[in-house]
Amino acid sequence: MKIYDELVARGLIAQVTDEKEIRELIDNGKATFYIGFDPTADSLHVGHFMALCLMKRLQEAGNRPIALIGGGTGMVGDPSGRSDMRQMMTVETIQHNCDCFKKQMSRFIDFSEGKAMMVNNADWLMDLNYVDFLREIGPHFSVNRMLTAECYKQRMEKGLSFLEFNYMLMQSYDFYELYQRYGCNMQFGGDDQWSNMLGGTELIRRKLGKDAYAMTITLLLNSEGKKMGKTQSGAVWLDPDKTSPFDFYQYWRNIADADVLKCLRMLTFLPLEQIDEMDKWEGSQLNRAKEILAYELTALVHGTDEAKKAEGAAKALFVNGGKTDDMPTTVVAKADMEAGKDILSLLVETKLAPTRSEARRLVQQGGVSVNDEKVTDVYKTFTMTDMDEEDSMIIRKGKKVYHKVKAE
Repeated sequence: MKIYDELVARGLIAQVTDEKEIRELIDNGKATFYIGFDPTADSLHVGHFMALCLMKRLQEAGNRPIALIGGGTGMVGDPSGRSDMRQMMTVETIQHNCDCFKKQMSRFIDFSEGKAMMVNNADWLMDLNYVDFLREIGPHFSVNRMLTAECYKQRMEKGLSFLEFNYMLMQSYDFYELYQRYGCNMQFGGDDQWSNMLGGTELIRRKLGKDAYAMTITLLLNSEGKKMGKTQSGAVWLDPDKTSPFDFYQYWRNIADADVLKCLRMLTFLPLEQIDEMDKWEGSQLNRAKEILAYELTALVHGTDEAKKAEGAAKALFVNGGKTDDMPTTVVAKADMEAGKDILSLLVETKLAPTRSEARRLVQQGGVSVNDEKVTDVYKTFTMTDMDEEDSMIIRKGKKVYHKVKAE
């Protein structure tokens, strides 16, 4: 099966502008394509997973990826999927986030010897002359047509700033610049980016003529990916300091039965024939499919050693009553435990909750247990007397998220 047909079979492609030409380029390793990433945090999360896996698949088929970091567009903010305006970041914060992204992307993409590129659109957007930009780019965009785009329509009721209204022009200009500078002939993005991406394709063809070789593909990734990237307590990060390999494994191990085969197809590099066989699995067999998914994705992000540890720790939870050496652990000072630590502080320190208010909500909703006993009092305090013989105790959030607290 050629790569384009495989992308279709895996359920990745949602819409295309020029299927015949796109198939030809991708299948013959002639595509130089880009996917954009907004540097809104210092780590990628699982909502970016489909894009990263797609870049890896296409690169292995001989195509060249460009990871476009939105250092310039990040100064404005994409209104797509937003009910309010994004907080603007400093140049220093954006650069720090870009550096973190490249380190994480290198686990998926080979940046050596011109095989891939990471480019920051600040390199051209930050030096634009506003009047020149309006004269050169503005005539190619219809305001009436722009207002019909989904990325704007959902913001019109609450108010769309002129700052954000410029985003489509800026993203379209990115493709134009990438085409001119690096021969980028294809762009990929999520289904919520379709209008912005069409703008880029049309800009190239209007500016450079109908023969300009610019293609557009959207993937069924942002609506699915953004949903997958969020849990009740926040994002599932690729940075092990934000989401431990164990918690990362557990996240995938606990996805809904209805999603496991879809995720195996979209995100893993297992042969489709092997995944198709799992279509016949039912009941407890689906748990095995989830274990395979969790292991494959944890190995992809954190390496096989961490994946094996996470897999072993997850199994030990059920064998040893929630005790395992590979469980995520937070060390606290023994003196602090002797004085007593309240449950809200413990939840925040272990990162089981991002804030005390979120920790309070978890306790009040009955989602927290310590040493297998449910905690319902938000003022509950724990001391060394609550620790076991190894000076540790186990906090459980929900049914399947475990964390060890150890006093030293």
